[in-house]
Amino acid sequence: MATAAPGGRRDRGAAALPRPRHRPSPAAVMAARLLPAVKFVIKGSLAGAAVYMAYDQGLLGSGTQGAEALRKAQAALPPAIQEWTSYLGWELPPTPKFDFSPSDSWNKGVQTVMSALSVAPTRACEYTVEGWKYVKDLVK
Repeated sequence: MATAAPGGRRDRGAAALPRPRHRPSPAAVMAARLLPAVKFVIKGSLAGAAVYMAYDQGLLGSGTQGAEALRKAQAALPPAIQEWTSYLGWELPPTPKFDFSPSDSWNKGVQTVMSALSVAPTRACEYTVEGWKYVKDLVK
């Protein structure tokens, strides 16, 4: 049978014993409140550094500056990877050589879209005239 525990509560065994209340120390409370702010500052700093590096290397400039930055990266990356793989003792297969320029493809796509947009009003007028002629021929 359950017996009355001090304070008028019934004793239900060891699982129902009241837990002692531990108050966190003020330093722990302050650390818990500062942790999100510190994480935000660190993430913001990393994002800012990434944007600065991209700007500094010319990635946010014109297309020619971006192409030049890509060529620099293509020249600097293989030796750095080779150095790290030899340091770690890994062996990677050789990197394939591509004869593909993303900037040229991007510029070609932009030129095609802009060309289509520039002739769109003229084409719309031509198609409207052809449509009216077709409707007039059907009505006759």
